[in-house]
Amino acid sequence: MILANRLAVSKPTRLLQQLRLPLFAGKVSAGFPSPAADYIDKSLDLNELLVQKPAATYFVRAQGESMLGAGIHPNDILVVDRSIEPVAGRIIICALNGDLTVKRLACENKKWKLKAENPDYPDIVLSDDLELVIWGVVTTVIHAV
Repeated sequence: MILANRLAVSKPTRLLQQLRLPLFAGKVSAGFPSPAADYIDKSLDLNELLVQKPAATYFVRAQGESMLGAGIHPNDILVVDRSIEPVAGRIIICALNGDLTVKRLACENKKWKLKAENPDYPDIVLSDDLELVIWGVVTTVIHAV
């Protein structure tokens, strides 16, 4: 494991086997309770759900509060795909002057920025004197409650 700035990067591991877990047919009501379905409709493999391209995917644990507005909290696990094009609007993992960070990639007034999703953190305007290496695009946030 490499620990850099605010992200802990786990080395990629091969997905050796499927682990199918039960998926209930009904949906869970977040408002008024509804009768629960008493049968399982199908099974769900978390690898299939979270990892579209295993060779290009890795997981990283977030720290800090700069991306709270995007639903990324301290200790969340981010699923990152290196094969997705990092276009404006996507949340990316990047090394900025050697330090790893997670931010939203934005282009405003012909200037590229790394935007935090928390007003307490400033945008980072990208310029020629900054070294930026994009490591991938965040596809999923796994948040424990």
